[in-house]
Amino acid sequence: MKRKLPIILPLVVLLFGLAVFLYPTFANYWNTFSQTKAVRSYVEDIDKLNEEEYARMLDDAREYNKRIAKSGIHWRMSDDEKRLYSSLLNPGGNGMMAYVEIPKIDITLGVYHGTNDEVLLRSVGHIEGSSLPVDGDSVHCILSGHRGLPSAKLFSELDRLAEGDKFMIRTLNEVYTYEVDKINIVEPNDLSTLNIEKGENYCTLVTCTPYGTNTHRLLVRGHMIETIDSNDIMILAEALQIKSTYIAAIIAVPTLIIIALAVIIFRKKPHITDPEKLNERLLAEADKRKKS
Repeated sequence: MKRKLPIILPLVVLLFGLAVFLYPTFANYWNTFSQTKAVRSYVEDIDKLNEEEYARMLDDAREYNKRIAKSGIHWRMSDDEKRLYSSLLNPGGNGMMAYVEIPKIDITLGVYHGTNDEVLLRSVGHIEGSSLPVDGDSVHCILSGHRGLPSAKLFSELDRLAEGDKFMIRTLNEVYTYEVDKINIVEPNDLSTLNIEKGENYCTLVTCTPYGTNTHRLLVRGHMIETIDSNDIMILAEALQIKSTYIAAIIAVPTLIIIALAVIIFRKKPHITDPEKLNERLLAEADKRKKS
Protein backbone atom coordinates (compact mmCIF):
# COMPACT_ATOMS: atom_id res chain seq x y z
CA MET A 1 0.00 0.00 0.00
CA LYS A 2 2.92 2.36 0.80
CA ARG A 3 4.32 1.76 -2.67
CA LYS A 4 0.97 2.70 -4.23
CA LEU A 5 0.53 5.88 -2.14
CA PRO A 6 2.62 8.11 -4.46
CA ILE A 7 0.34 7.03 -7.30
CA ILE A 8 -2.97 7.18 -5.40
CA LEU A 9 -2.48 10.59 -3.76
CA PRO A 10 -2.05 12.62 -6.97
CA LEU A 11 -5.02 10.82 -8.47
CA VAL A 12 -7.17 11.62 -5.43
CA VAL A 13 -6.13 15.27 -5.70
CA LEU A 14 -6.91 15.21 -9.42
CA LEU A 15 -10.31 13.64 -8.78
CA PHE A 16 -11.11 16.23 -6.12
CA GLY A 17 -10.10 19.04 -8.47
CA LEU A 18 -12.30 17.63 -11.22
CA ALA A 19 -15.21 17.37 -8.79
CA VAL A 20 -14.81 21.04 -7.83
CA PHE A 21 -14.48 22.02 -11.49
CA LEU A 22 -17.54 20.04 -12.59
CA TYR A 23 -19.75 20.96 -9.61
CA PRO A 24 -21.35 24.05 -11.25
CA THR A 25 -22.27 22.00 -14.33
CA PHE A 26 -23.77 19.14 -12.33
CA ALA A 27 -25.57 21.52 -9.95
CA ASN A 28 -27.01 23.57 -12.81
CA TYR A 29 -28.31 20.48 -14.59
CA TRP A 30 -29.84 19.25 -11.36
CA ASN A 31 -31.58 22.61 -10.92
CA THR A 32 -32.68 22.43 -14.55
CA PHE A 33 -34.15 18.99 -13.91
CA SER A 34 -35.97 20.33 -10.83
CA GLN A 35 -37.35 23.25 -12.82
CA THR A 36 -38.62 20.86 -15.47
CA LYS A 37 -40.54 18.94 -12.82
CA ALA A 38 -41.90 22.18 -11.34
CA VAL A 39 -43.15 23.40 -14.72
CA ARG A 40 -44.84 20.11 -15.50
CA SER A 41 -46.42 20.02 -12.04
CA TYR A 42 -47.70 23.56 -12.61
CA VAL A 43 -49.27 22.53 -15.93
CA GLU A 44 -50.92 19.54 -14.24
CA ASP A 45 -52.34 21.77 -11.51
CA ILE A 46 -53.85 24.05 -14.15
CA ASP A 47 -55.42 21.08 -15.93
CA LYS A 48 -57.26 20.22 -12.71
CA LEU A 49 -59.07 23.55 -12.70
CA ASN A 50 -62.57 23.65 -14.13
CA GLU A 51 -63.59 26.51 -16.43
CA GLU A 52 -65.15 28.57 -13.63
CA GLU A 53 -62.11 28.24 -11.36
CA TYR A 54 -59.78 29.10 -14.20
CA ALA A 55 -61.76 32.19 -15.23
CA ARG A 56 -62.10 33.37 -11.63
CA MET A 57 -58.37 33.00 -10.98
CA LEU A 58 -57.52 35.04 -14.06
CA ASP A 59 -60.17 37.70 -13.35
CA ASP A 60 -58.99 38.06 -9.74
CA ALA A 61 -55.45 38.71 -10.98
CA ARG A 62 -56.68 41.35 -13.43
CA GLU A 63 -58.74 43.06 -10.74
CA TYR A 64 -55.74 43.04 -8.42
CA ASN A 65 -53.70 44.79 -11.12
CA LYS A 66 -56.39 47.43 -11.57
CA ARG A 67 -56.20 48.24 -7.86
CA ILE A 68 -52.42 48.38 -8.04
CA ALA A 69 -52.65 50.74 -11.03
CA LYS A 70 -54.81 53.16 -9.02
CA SER A 71 -52.83 53.07 -5.78
CA GLY A 72 -49.34 52.51 -7.20
CA ILE A 73 -46.91 49.70 -6.41
CA HIS A 74 -46.82 48.83 -2.71
CA TRP A 75 -43.17 48.23 -1.92
CA ARG A 76 -44.07 47.52 1.71
CA MET A 77 -47.21 45.43 1.99
CA SER A 78 -49.37 44.99 5.07
CA ASP A 79 -50.12 41.50 6.40
CA ASP A 80 -53.60 41.60 4.86
CA GLU A 81 -52.17 42.65 1.50
CA LYS A 82 -49.64 39.82 1.64
CA ARG A 83 -52.36 37.26 2.39
CA LEU A 84 -54.42 38.47 -0.58
CA TYR A 85 -51.37 38.54 -2.82
CA SER A 86 -50.33 34.99 -1.86
CA SER A 87 -53.78 33.65 -2.67
CA LEU A 88 -53.73 34.90 -6.27
CA LEU A 89 -52.45 32.87 -9.23
CA ASN A 90 -51.57 29.95 -7.00
CA PRO A 91 -53.18 26.90 -8.63
CA GLY A 92 -50.93 24.36 -6.90
CA GLY A 93 -50.81 26.04 -3.51
CA ASN A 94 -46.98 26.04 -3.65
CA GLY A 95 -46.51 29.67 -4.62
CA MET A 96 -45.75 29.13 -8.31
CA MET A 97 -47.74 31.68 -10.32
CA ALA A 98 -46.18 31.34 -13.79
CA TYR A 99 -42.96 30.53 -15.60
CA VAL A 100 -40.71 32.68 -17.73
CA GLU A 101 -38.93 31.67 -20.92
CA ILE A 102 -35.99 33.59 -22.40
CA PRO A 103 -35.02 31.89 -25.69
CA LYS A 104 -31.83 33.92 -26.28
CA ILE A 105 -30.19 32.60 -23.11
CA ASP A 106 -32.00 29.26 -23.19
CA ILE A 107 -33.72 29.30 -19.79
CA THR A 108 -37.16 28.39 -18.54
CA LEU A 109 -37.76 29.12 -14.87
CA GLY A 110 -40.70 29.00 -12.52
CA VAL A 111 -41.97 32.31 -11.14
CA TYR A 112 -42.94 32.24 -7.47
CA HIS A 113 -44.62 34.67 -5.10
CA GLY A 114 -42.06 36.79 -3.27
CA THR A 115 -38.29 37.00 -3.28
CA ASN A 116 -37.15 35.09 -0.20
CA ASP A 117 -33.94 33.04 -0.26
CA GLU A 118 -35.77 29.74 -0.75
CA VAL A 119 -37.22 31.05 -4.01
CA LEU A 120 -34.21 32.93 -5.36
CA LEU A 121 -31.70 30.12 -4.78
CA ARG A 122 -33.52 27.92 -7.27
CA SER A 123 -35.82 30.04 -9.40
CA VAL A 124 -37.31 33.50 -10.09
CA GLY A 125 -39.28 35.59 -7.62
CA HIS A 126 -42.12 37.98 -8.33
CA ILE A 127 -41.54 41.21 -6.41
CA GLU A 128 -44.37 41.69 -3.94
CA GLY A 129 -46.51 44.73 -4.59
CA SER A 130 -45.88 44.87 -8.33
CA SER A 131 -48.47 43.87 -10.92
CA LEU A 132 -49.19 40.21 -11.55
CA PRO A 133 -48.12 38.74 -14.91
CA VAL A 134 -51.40 38.91 -16.83
CA ASP A 135 -52.77 41.01 -19.68
CA GLY A 136 -54.39 44.41 -19.19
CA ASP A 137 -53.57 48.11 -19.23
CA SER A 138 -51.38 49.98 -16.74
CA VAL A 139 -49.42 46.89 -15.65
CA HIS A 140 -45.82 46.57 -14.52
CA CYS A 141 -44.76 43.11 -13.40
CA ILE A 142 -41.29 42.86 -11.84
CA LEU A 143 -39.36 39.59 -11.64
CA SER A 144 -36.09 39.11 -9.77
CA GLY A 145 -33.45 36.41 -10.23
CA HIS A 146 -29.95 35.74 -8.92
CA ARG A 147 -26.83 35.90 -11.03
CA GLY A 148 -23.58 34.01 -10.60
CA LEU A 149 -24.75 31.20 -8.33
CA PRO A 150 -22.53 28.10 -8.68
CA SER A 151 -25.60 25.87 -8.28
CA ALA A 152 -27.87 27.38 -10.95
CA LYS A 153 -27.69 29.49 -14.09
CA LEU A 154 -30.84 31.54 -13.40
CA PHE A 155 -30.31 35.15 -14.63
CA SER A 156 -26.51 34.87 -14.99
CA GLU A 157 -26.65 35.69 -18.71
CA LEU A 158 -29.38 38.32 -18.55
CA ASP A 159 -26.86 40.95 -19.69
CA ARG A 160 -26.82 39.28 -23.12
CA LEU A 161 -30.31 40.58 -23.86
CA ALA A 162 -30.61 43.61 -26.11
CA GLU A 163 -33.44 45.83 -27.25
CA GLY A 164 -35.69 43.90 -29.63
CA ASP A 165 -35.12 40.51 -27.96
CA LYS A 166 -38.20 38.69 -26.70
CA PHE A 167 -39.18 36.70 -23.64
CA MET A 168 -42.42 34.99 -22.64
CA ILE A 169 -44.36 34.55 -19.44
CA ARG A 170 -46.79 31.66 -19.26
CA THR A 171 -49.47 32.32 -16.67
CA LEU A 172 -52.07 29.55 -16.35
CA ASN A 173 -52.82 28.73 -20.01
CA GLU A 174 -52.09 32.26 -21.21
CA VAL A 175 -48.84 33.10 -23.00
CA TYR A 176 -47.65 36.71 -22.83
CA THR A 177 -44.81 37.81 -25.10
CA TYR A 178 -42.65 40.82 -24.27
CA GLU A 179 -40.16 42.69 -26.41
CA VAL A 180 -37.20 44.30 -24.67
CA ASP A 181 -37.40 48.08 -25.09
CA LYS A 182 -35.26 49.47 -22.27
CA ILE A 183 -32.17 48.36 -20.34
CA ASN A 184 -30.93 50.26 -17.29
CA ILE A 185 -28.22 49.87 -14.68
CA VAL A 186 -29.21 51.58 -11.45
CA GLU A 187 -28.36 51.81 -7.76
CA PRO A 188 -30.04 49.12 -5.60
CA ASN A 189 -32.45 51.65 -4.05
CA ASP A 190 -33.38 53.41 -7.32
CA LEU A 191 -37.01 52.46 -8.06
CA SER A 192 -37.75 55.31 -10.47
CA THR A 193 -37.88 53.11 -13.60
CA LEU A 194 -40.19 50.51 -12.03
CA ASN A 195 -43.33 52.60 -11.81
CA ILE A 196 -46.58 51.76 -13.57
CA GLU A 197 -47.22 53.82 -16.72
CA LYS A 198 -50.80 54.45 -17.74
CA GLY A 199 -51.95 52.33 -20.64
CA GLU A 200 -48.73 50.28 -20.79
CA ASN A 201 -48.10 46.63 -19.94
CA TYR A 202 -44.50 46.12 -18.88
CA CYS A 203 -42.45 43.34 -17.34
CA THR A 204 -39.01 44.09 -15.93
CA LEU A 205 -36.41 41.40 -15.23
CA VAL A 206 -34.06 42.36 -12.39
CA THR A 207 -30.67 40.96 -11.40
CA CYS A 208 -27.39 42.11 -9.83
CA THR A 209 -24.52 43.66 -11.77
CA PRO A 210 -21.54 43.79 -12.39
CA TYR A 211 -21.03 40.06 -12.31
CA GLY A 212 -19.33 39.06 -9.09
CA THR A 213 -19.44 42.44 -7.32
CA ASN A 214 -23.22 43.05 -7.45
CA THR A 215 -23.09 46.73 -6.51
CA HIS A 216 -25.85 47.76 -8.93
CA ARG A 217 -29.00 46.36 -10.48
CA LEU A 218 -29.55 45.42 -14.12
CA LEU A 219 -33.11 46.13 -15.24
CA VAL A 220 -34.30 44.61 -18.52
CA ARG A 221 -37.76 45.91 -19.39
CA GLY A 222 -40.08 44.54 -22.04
CA HIS A 223 -43.49 45.65 -23.26
CA MET A 224 -46.23 43.17 -24.13
CA ILE A 225 -46.56 42.71 -27.88
CA GLU A 226 -48.97 39.81 -28.18
CA THR A 227 -51.16 37.43 -26.24
CA ILE A 228 -51.41 33.80 -27.27
CA ASP A 229 -53.87 31.19 -26.10
CA SER A 230 -51.58 28.28 -25.29
CA ASN A 231 -54.44 25.82 -25.86
CA ASP A 232 -53.52 26.21 -29.53
CA ILE A 233 -49.89 25.19 -29.05
CA MET A 234 -48.19 22.26 -27.37
CA ILE A 235 -44.62 22.94 -26.32
CA LEU A 236 -44.75 22.32 -22.59
CA ALA A 237 -43.31 18.83 -22.88
CA GLU A 238 -40.16 20.37 -24.36
CA ALA A 239 -39.52 22.57 -21.34
CA LEU A 240 -35.92 22.41 -20.18
CA GLN A 241 -34.98 19.08 -21.68
CA ILE A 242 -31.27 18.30 -21.18
CA LYS A 243 -29.47 17.30 -24.36
CA SER A 244 -28.55 13.62 -24.44
CA THR A 245 -24.97 14.45 -25.48
CA TYR A 246 -24.53 16.49 -22.30
CA ILE A 247 -25.90 13.68 -20.18
CA ALA A 248 -23.52 11.22 -21.86
CA ALA A 249 -20.55 13.49 -21.19
CA ILE A 250 -21.54 14.02 -17.56
CA ILE A 251 -21.77 10.27 -17.02
CA ALA A 252 -18.71 9.37 -19.08
CA VAL A 253 -16.16 11.66 -17.42
CA PRO A 254 -16.42 10.30 -13.85
CA THR A 255 -16.82 6.74 -15.17
CA LEU A 256 -13.58 6.96 -17.15
CA ILE A 257 -11.78 8.44 -14.14
CA ILE A 258 -12.95 5.60 -11.89
CA ILE A 259 -11.90 2.97 -14.46
CA ALA A 260 -8.47 4.57 -14.83
CA LEU A 261 -8.00 4.60 -11.07
CA ALA A 262 -9.00 0.94 -10.80
CA VAL A 263 -6.60 -0.08 -13.56
CA ILE A 264 -3.68 1.79 -12.02
CA ILE A 265 -4.26 0.72 -8.42
CA PHE A 266 -5.19 -2.89 -8.92
CA ARG A 267 -3.16 -3.86 -11.94
CA LYS A 268 -1.00 -6.99 -11.45
CA LYS A 269 2.74 -6.80 -11.43
CA PRO A 270 4.22 -7.80 -14.80
CA HIS A 271 5.12 -11.48 -15.11
CA ILE A 272 8.89 -11.97 -15.51
CA THR A 273 9.70 -14.56 -18.20
CA ASP A 274 13.40 -13.72 -18.81
CA PRO A 275 15.42 -16.40 -16.81
CA GLU A 276 18.28 -13.99 -16.04
CA LYS A 277 15.96 -11.29 -14.71
CA LEU A 278 14.03 -13.88 -12.72
CA ASN A 279 17.27 -15.19 -11.18
CA GLU A 280 18.36 -11.63 -10.31
CA ARG A 281 15.07 -11.01 -8.60
CA LEU A 282 15.27 -14.24 -6.57
CA LEU A 283 18.82 -13.45 -5.45
CA ALA A 284 17.80 -9.94 -4.44
CA GLU A 285 14.90 -11.23 -2.36
CA ALA A 286 17.14 -13.85 -0.68
CA ASP A 287 19.72 -11.20 0.15
CA LYS A 288 17.00 -8.99 1.60
CA ARG A 289 15.79 -11.83 3.86
CA LYS A 290 19.35 -12.43 5.17
CA LYS A 291 19.79 -8.78 6.07
CA SER A 292 16.47 -8.72 7.91
